[in-house]
Amino acid sequence: MLSGRVSGPTTDSVAVSVRENPLDPKEKLFRVPLNDKGEFKLLVSVVGPTKADLVYGDDVAPLFLDPGTDIDVRFKGSDMSGTLKFKPNDVPSGFATKLRNRANLTDEQRHRQQAANANNYLVEADAQFVENDGFQVLPDNIQLYEAPFLSFLEYRRKHQFEFLEDHAARQSFTQDFYNYAHAEVVYAYANDKLTYQDLREQVVNTEGRLKMAPDYYNFLREPGLLNEPTAVQSELYHEFLINYIHFAVAQDKHQRSDPDFYPASYALASKKLNGSIRTIILGRVLQEAFRFGHVKQSAAMLTDFRNYDPKNQYYPTLQTDFNRHKSFAIGAPAPDFKLASATGDTVHLHDFVGKLVYINFWKTTNGLCLRDLAYAQELMRKFEGKNITFVNIALDENEQAWRSLVTIKKLPGVQVRASGGGLRSAIAKEYALQEVPTYFLVGEDGTFLNTKPKRLSSRAAVDEINQSFGKASTYTSAIEFAPTKK
Repeated sequence: MLSGRVSGPTTDSVAVSVRENPLDPKEKLFRVPLNDKGEFKLLVSVVGPTKADLVYGDDVAPLFLDPGTDIDVRFKGSDMSGTLKFKPNDVPSGFATKLRNRANLTDEQRHRQQAANANNYLVEADAQFVENDGFQVLPDNIQLYEAPFLSFLEYRRKHQFEFLEDHAARQSFTQDFYNYAHAEVVYAYANDKLTYQDLREQVVNTEGRLKMAPDYYNFLREPGLLNEPTAVQSELYHEFLINYIHFAVAQDKHQRSDPDFYPASYALASKKLNGSIRTIILGRVLQEAFRFGHVKQSAAMLTDFRNYDPKNQYYPTLQTDFNRHKSFAIGAPAPDFKLASATGDTVHLHDFVGKLVYINFWKTTNGLCLRDLAYAQELMRKFEGKNITFVNIALDENEQAWRSLVTIKKLPGVQVRASGGGLRSAIAKEYALQEVPTYFLVGEDGTFLNTKPKRLSSRAAVDEINQSFGKASTYTSAIEFAPTKK
C-alpha cells in the first residue's frame, strides 16, 4: 500500500510500474487519480520482494516493494526526484519517540519502517551515484586507460559500499532489500569492468582496441560471482551474466556472426549457471537468438528450454516472442513476389535461387533513397560478375515517374515496382515495411540471411556482402543442436 500527497500537482495521477516477468518487456501498471487535494492511495499486488518504479508524468523513481509494505509517499509535483520522501504508516514518529518505542514496535510496524528506509535509501543513492556524472562510465570516464579506469571503478565501489553500510547501520533494512542493494554495487562494478574494453573501442574512435593486462579478467573467476541466489532481483546481475556469456563464448572463438554463436551461448549458460538465474539467462539468450539467430536453431533451443522451466513460468512468453519474430529470422523463407520490371518482364524472387539477393525497397520521392542511388550504382559495379543480384523494388504510386528515373539514370540491377498502395501494398505488408529505404539480404537458398544489412551507402556493405556468400549453406551445415540436460 502506498498513500500520500503530491504538493502542487502537475498531472492528475500517480502510478507504480512492476515488471513481473524478467523476460517480458511489458510491465504491469497500477495507476490511481489524485483527488482535489493531491492525495492518493494505491494498492500494488506483489508476490514477493519486487523492484518497481514510481511514475508521475515523465518522472520515474525506483521503488522496492514486498508484501506488507505500507508507506506514506510525499513529493512536489514540479520535482519528484528531488523532493521524494517515504515514511511508514501507523508507526510512531519523531526521534525521541523512535528511541523510546524502537523495541516496542510490532513486527508489522518494524516491517513498514524497513520498507520506508529502503525506499528513502534508493532516492538518496540515485542522487548520489546515478545523477552524479562523476560516478558514471559515460561519457568521460570511458576514455581513461586501464589503470585509471580501474581506480575509478574501485573508488566508486568503495563509496557505494560505505554509503550502503552507513545507512544499514543507522537504519534497518529487510535482508531481502540489503541483498538487492549489495548486489547492485557488486554487479555495477563487475559489469563495467567486463564491458570496458568493448565499450571503449566503440566510443573512443580515435584509438584502436586496448590490449588489457594479462590478469585483467581474473576477477571473473571469483567464487560466487556467477551464481549468487540473493542477487536475482538485481537487473545489473542479469546484465552482467548475459555480457559474461557473450564474452566467454567470444573467448572460445565464437563470434556473433558465426552460425553457432547462439547455440554455443545457450550451452555455456546451461553449464555455468544454476537455479532460477540459469532459467532467466537461458531465456535472454533465446530472445537474442529469435532476433539474430537461425530460426531452426532457435526452435530447437526453445524446445530444450522446457527442461529448465518445469513450472512453465517463462516458456509461454518465449513462445509468443518466437512466433512474433520467426517470419523474419535467419533461415525463414523470404516471401516470394511477382512484380513487373521496368523492361516489362515478370520477376519472381524464386528466379534468383542459387544467388545471393540484396533487396532494396525504395521510392523515387524519398530523399534518402535518392541519395543512395549513386552508392548503389558503385556497389553493383564492385560485384559485377559475382553470384549476387541486386533487386530494387519501388513503392511509387506514380509509375511514369519511376520509369523515367530508371531510364534517365540508367539504374543498374533488377528494377521492379509494387503496383498500387506503396507502403500499404501487399508486398510491403509481407515484408512488414514501416519505411523506406529498407534492405534485406537473402541467401542462395531463398531464406533470410540478414534482415538489417548495411545500407548501400555504407563502406561496410562491401565486406558484409563478401562475407555472406555461401553463408546460408554454412548455417545449414551447423544446424545440429545437442539438447542439454539439467
